Amino acid sequence: MRHQALLIAALSASILTACGGEPADTRPGQPVSARRTAFKKILLAFEPMGVALREKQYDADRFIAQAGELAKVKDGPWRHFGPDTNYPPTHAKASVWSEAQRFAAKRDDFLLAVDRLTQAAASRDEKKVATAYDAVHDSCRSCHKSFKD
Repeated sequence: MRHQALLIAALSASILTACGGEPADTRPGQPVSARRTAFKKILLAFEPMGVALREKQYDADRFIAQAGELAKVKDGPWRHFGPDTNYPPTHAKASVWSEAQRFAAKRDDFLLAVDRLTQAAASRDEKKVATAYDAVHDSCRSCHKSFKD
């Protein structure tokens, strides 16, 4: 009886996973998937810096390396916001395309904030680093509020 219950639970989970997921990105070049992957790289580079600052574990050498990694991946998602890339499974709002200049300005704010974070990291001054980190975080949050569902 226990075996049967486990089998039913496993089948139920499989069915829910198959039915409840997002549609696949089947367009040529998979731009939605590509930009999601690029944003994940940004997050993976950025988040450890925030953890270190919040947990009072600032290490200047490690932070310089992490800021360098963020600088390497900062440009990744932007080229994947083409004119015909507003389709499921995107989480981008239509305003990305209808307010393209505003979206570009938000992107530029982010890129500049990352450059300033890299410069702050090179200074090895934790206060400057924390301020610059917050500016990058704020630029992400501002763009998400305007352009992401």
